[in-house]
Amino acid sequence: MTGTDRQLVVHRDKELMAQATAARLITRIVDAQSARGTASVVLTGGRNGNALLAAIAASPARDAVDWARLDLWWGDERFVPATDPDRNAVQARDELLARVPLDPARVHEMPASDGADGADVEAAAARYAEELAKAAEPGHSVPAFDVLLLGVGPDTHVASLFPGHPGVRECELTVIGVREAPKPPPTRISLTLPAIRAAREVWLLAAGEDKADAVARALGDPGEDEAPASGAYGTERTLWLLDRTAAAKTRAA
Repeated sequence: MTGTDRQLVVHRDKELMAQATAARLITRIVDAQSARGTASVVLTGGRNGNALLAAIAASPARDAVDWARLDLWWGDERFVPATDPDRNAVQARDELLARVPLDPARVHEMPASDGADGADVEAAAARYAEELAKAAEPGHSVPAFDVLLLGVGPDTHVASLFPGHPGVRECELTVIGVREAPKPPPTRISLTLPAIRAAREVWLLAAGEDKADAVARALGDPGEDEAPASGAYGTERTLWLLDRTAAAKTRAA
């Protein structure tokens, strides 16, 4: 698998994109549970990630998932207090997680700034890396996630890996503390590209006219330092799930 082995799926609008992606994700989880007994998904925040969770919550097909046999992880998190409404985990609970019968022990939230490590974001990142390693197969540092979801930012960032920022070049660690991020809040926790690339499938979500330049730039493969989204791909499949406005400057338009 390389960064060029991608499948683009373009939907009419952002609402249809959320609904279709919800159906796709439910099916993928059910298939994984049928094959292996469990499934693991890495969630993303932002408007498209939250719209997807809301669409799953509204779907009658959500009951096909055995929610107690699903592990949920996060690709990044704002390093703020645990109840802060800006946290991806808080928003995910509001949109979906509080409405389905998950096993709390299998909901793996990233540490908060008022957690065991206090304001030490590097220690908090290391703690999450340890949790990932414990869930991984022997010899691996992260699980082989069934689906890892990423929103694509207008600057081509994914998770909290920003263009030109040192974190996008991290090759050894699986989880990093991010300081001085160009998007507030400046302190965050993020999976690194090596951790992202351990996923069986990586799905990148982008909807809206403000994402068109970023999508076209990332798909042009300028290099992950310039466009982090171009360095995000899975071991088996990489999907770019777009609406027409986000795809407007691609060959798929």
